[in-house]
Amino acid sequence: MTKPEAEAAATIEVKSPGGHLTGTVGTDARGRLQFAVEAGGRTIVETSDMGITVERVDLGDGVRIDAVKRESVDETYPTRGCHPIAVNRCNAVTVELTHEASGQRLAVEARAYDDGFAYRYVVPGEGRRTVGGERSSWTIPSGCKVWLFERNSGWKLKSYAGEWVHTAPEELPTFSSQGPVQGTPLVLEFPDGRGYAALMEAALYDYSGMRLEAVGGRTVRANFTEGEAGFQITGRIVTPWRVTMVAGDLDGLVNSDLIENLNPPPLPGLFADTSYIKPGRSVWRWWSQGTGTPEEELDYIDYAVQLGFEYTTIDEGWEKWDDPWGKLRELTAYAASRGVGVFVWKRSKEIDDPADGYKTMRDFFDAVRAAGVCGLKIDFIDNESKAAIDFETNALRLAAERRLMINFHGISKPTGESRTFPNEITREGIRGLELNKMQEGPIPAFHNAALPFTRFVAGHGDYTPVGYSNPGETTFAHQLATAIAFTSPLQVIAENPAVLLEDERVQPALDVLKAIPSVWDETRVLAPSDIAELAAIARRSGGVWFVGVLNGTDKPRTIASLDLGFLGEGTYRAVLLSSPKPDAFARTETELADGQRALSIGMGPADGFVAMLVPADNRSKGGE
Repeated sequence: MTKPEAEAAATIEVKSPGGHLTGTVGTDARGRLQFAVEAGGRTIVETSDMGITVERVDLGDGVRIDAVKRESVDETYPTRGCHPIAVNRCNAVTVELTHEASGQRLAVEARAYDDGFAYRYVVPGEGRRTVGGERSSWTIPSGCKVWLFERNSGWKLKSYAGEWVHTAPEELPTFSSQGPVQGTPLVLEFPDGRGYAALMEAALYDYSGMRLEAVGGRTVRANFTEGEAGFQITGRIVTPWRVTMVAGDLDGLVNSDLIENLNPPPLPGLFADTSYIKPGRSVWRWWSQGTGTPEEELDYIDYAVQLGFEYTTIDEGWEKWDDPWGKLRELTAYAASRGVGVFVWKRSKEIDDPADGYKTMRDFFDAVRAAGVCGLKIDFIDNESKAAIDFETNALRLAAERRLMINFHGISKPTGESRTFPNEITREGIRGLELNKMQEGPIPAFHNAALPFTRFVAGHGDYTPVGYSNPGETTFAHQLATAIAFTSPLQVIAENPAVLLEDERVQPALDVLKAIPSVWDETRVLAPSDIAELAAIARRSGGVWFVGVLNGTDKPRTIASLDLGFLGEGTYRAVLLSSPKPDAFARTETELADGQRALSIGMGPADGFVAMLVPADNRSKGGE
């Protein structure tokens, strides 16, 4: 129910449904919009400025509160990745305001969830107006670790492919060689194990993507690609949500639905039929061998069948084949006869022309759909300006009209778009395994052990896991564990399938790799997980559990008793995989009787561990 509420107080309080979290929105004595967040008796965000600048007027400075309306949200909906059903439950408030100097009306909509607080601005109006920026900011409590991705090059904020490291909030203005602007999310780790928070945005449409600039005083403020020039919006301005996710532990951080909850549901007309949107695993030639000839890519379709994978991805270079469209039709026809879908690569700049309703894009999408392609890997967007966001949204819409899935690469972070556009099956925006091929690589183990609790908090990521032939300093077991720990409904496996199928060193793990799905029924973070130090993730598909453990340190690590209390009753057959030396697997099979619910694990430096746990009455399942 929505009801008007006369509140003379300058501060409006919004409590979460469980009463655990409180957000406040209001004005200070000078009429400056501000907010704050507390949860579990501690300050999460200190009092921080708000505001949006439209046509050179800061609409957060000198405002009057006119009315307050309250409502609640309580719904569930399908999702994919960590679990199949999302819970969207919050208390919400709309604060109606007037900017007294200009007379401009606006509103702040705010929501309090048990796992976070979010707000956005709504500015009514007509015609084209320029958004010059925001005063939206977060003042971070002293004593936190601030986790951010760092890359010492101009690519840092183009592709979001940095290594996850931490600093103190006081050091943010000078920490990075690339300046004080950071991509989101920023993940806060509170001292003494007192919980976590993540600062980011949700529902990024018809707007420029938000980065965060460290401005001193432990404060970060919204920053945009366009800078002082701003960006134009036609008609009513509705900003993305400014989000503070809150969790008492890493399990809560990983399992939060907050970002998707803040996105609109799919459009019924556009997604009346979603049968073409199918999660799965893909073979991929580019990482190990480069894009092949049509005949070599044909072999990869056969490899997908042998591995039980649902897709193959044909990367950059296919358009240079002789008769590329004819060859593509032959490949997709053969793939369809074998139950395999085909994704093809496309450079974004070749279809990024908004003229005539993105006619160039529409024509290309029509051609690939006619050729039998099921999805597109669109690459090298490399910025998050409003123009880039408009391109992405139109690509998703036009693809959905043609029943095509999208995998974006060379792109910024997700903001929950996959709820509104479920045909976004995954996206990059992550420092993934391709860096092992590059001069600035390889990827260190600590980065992998940080990812589940940092970048993946924002949503799915196409890291392209499992690279036995080029693992950097990590081990085979570490590489396999990433396929369990990293969330991507389209899981593109990097390794050459011939290695997976024929190399004797990796044969002990083949049946487990073939059994690992790309979406999960349940996800649990296990103790003693610690960002960048150790990631221990248990995930269930049907009755089968998989455990992936990543040692992020350069020292051996022992877990004396890994708690498997999440298992149901009964006996489980356990397949245990470790790496006694970096380029080898050791396999142990045992039974865990009812009541046996712990494992002892020893790992070397940058090592990993994998377990597949199959109910004893389910021996025919789980990859067997």
